[in-house]
Amino acid sequence: MTRTSARSKARAAARLAAVQALYQHEMEGTPVVPLLHEFHAHRLGAVIEDVEYAEAEVDFFDDIVKGATARAGEIDLLIEGKLAKGWTLARLDKPMKALLRAGTYELLARVDVPVGAVISEYVDVAHAFYERREAGFVNGLLDAIGKDVR
Repeated sequence: MTRTSARSKARAAARLAAVQALYQHEMEGTPVVPLLHEFHAHRLGAVIEDVEYAEAEVDFFDDIVKGATARAGEIDLLIEGKLAKGWTLARLDKPMKALLRAGTYELLARVDVPVGAVISEYVDVAHAFYERREAGFVNGLLDAIGKDVR
């Protein structure tokens, strides 16, 4: 495996874990520092119920989780601004909110990652949780946000 593809896989694993952490943060109200510690100690690169979790780029994971929670108000406004008329963030299910928050944070703060890469990666994450229609929704919404913030 090349260094680039190893880094790409590590970042993809970090994104998936970040979405899971943001979901847990919303569901259980787990504070960010203990949440990060739990993921570092028990999830990133671990084997749980015979499923091996890929090694994640820990600093990248930490940045997404910390950044998305720290900038939640700004991020939620950007997402709500792109939802169809009559839709609010509250109408989206919690995994979708976590996914959109992580992707929006990355579009806002990680200018080192190209817009197309961010969108493509979060569409891939969406496929882990949803059918094609929802992945298309993620694609369209993050594309619209990317055009505004970049």
